[in-house]
This record gives sequence, structure tokens and C-alpha cells, in this order.
Amino acid sequence: MLKISVTILTKNSQKYIKECLESLREFDEIIVLDNGSSDETIEIAKSFENVKLIEHKFIGFGALKNLAIEKAKNEWILSIDSDEILSNELLESIKNLELKEKNIVYEISRLNHYRKKPIKCCGWYPDRILRLFNKKHTRFSDVLVHESLIKKDDTKIEKLNGSLLHYPFENATELIEKMQRYSTLYAKESSKKSSPTKAFFRATFAFFKHYILQRGFLCGYEGLLISISNANGVFYKYIKLYEKGKN
Repeated sequence: MLKISVTILTKNSQKYIKECLESLREFDEIIVLDNGSSDETIEIAKSFENVKLIEHKFIGFGALKNLAIEKAKNEWILSIDSDEILSNELLESIKNLELKEKNIVYEISRLNHYRKKPIKCCGWYPDRILRLFNKKHTRFSDVLVHESLIKKDDTKIEKLNGSLLHYPFENATELIEKMQRYSTLYAKESSKKSSPTKAFFRATFAFFKHYILQRGFLCGYEGLLISISNANGVFYKYIKLYEKGKN
């Protein structure tokens, strides 16, 4: 068994959590931190012997990830989402690591899907993320949303072979729901100033960036949908920020 603790946040994650956990059977500990599932997520997680289940209210993505890390018994942490599945190549790449230098943070290539179709436009690919690290060297930023690992002056980044297969959206409804939730969390936490004009121009540029510069137009209706959704997310987070400032 790999002496690496995997940390996963869940909430109503039954769609992919079984496949996610199946891909992690060779890790000796998986910390599943659930914040209010009402589906079969918890029952599925409990069926895996290497899973340690913790339930906690939502306190922000960054804070929850750090809480899961604190509960892990191993120094080395692999942080993934409940809708992400390790490819065989990525698993083999991790198994071949020596993990001797605590200041190395490993970068993973994530292949994002929409309705199970890989998307290689709109900035969704290549999507390189920092997910394997030593908890004595670094941790996540304590933010409500868009958390990231804190890089230090002596942090070294090394790339791993293989992909993390990501299945975040099955339909337009899920895209809209995530945009709504994330834009609200962003506005709640941010202290920036905003205006309707800023929201409009930021959203317009976001659409141009994702659809034209990042070639969303080559990905059929999915590229158009993702580009519009991204632009909407930008527009609403700045409008919500503007409305917060007027209260």
C-alpha cells in the first residue's frame, strides 16, 4: 500500500465517488470529508476499507481541505475531488516516486470532460494542477473558493506522467449551478470594488478569451456553452460584488 493519504471533499457525490475510490485502492488511507450529503455518498465511502469518513459543515473549500489534511496520518498528501479518477499511467507514476524531498510539489495534468467528452479548448486543457505534496512543507490557502497550494521560496515543482480524469459537468444545469455558487462565494469573500461597467467588460473579455483565444469555437456547441458559462460566471461575481458594496 502506498504511504500517501488521499484527501477528498464530498457532498452528494454518488455519481463518481465509487469510481474515484476504486482508482485509489492502492493507497493505505483515504480521508473523505463530507459536508452534508443526502444521497448515497456516505454509504459508498464506508464500503471501502481504506476510507476514513469525517463529517463537517461547510466552512470554505480551502479550510475544509486543510482540515482533511490535518486528519491524515501520512506526511504525503494527494488531494483530489470526488469527480476525479486516477488514470493507470498516473497511478504508476505515483508508485514510482521516492518521496524523499519534502519541498517537492508534484504537478498533475487534468483532463476535463463535459458529458463524458474530453474537452481540449476553452482553457480546460492542458489543465495542470498541484495536488501531491508533503503537509509539513505546504498547505492550501484558507479561502472560501478557488483555493490553491501555498508555494514557498524553496518549493520545487515536478511533473507527473499520466492524467487525472475529471468529470465535473453532465449538463448545462450543472454548469449554471456551479457558476451561481462560486460567484456567490467569491463576492462574499472578496473586498474588491466593482461596478456594472466592470462586470460587463470583464465578462465580454472572458467570452473572447475562452471562445476565440482558447479556441472554444473548435469544440462545437460544448465550446460555445462553456465559453458563455465562463463569461456569465465572471459577470455575476462582479455584479454580486457591486451589490454587496451598496448594502
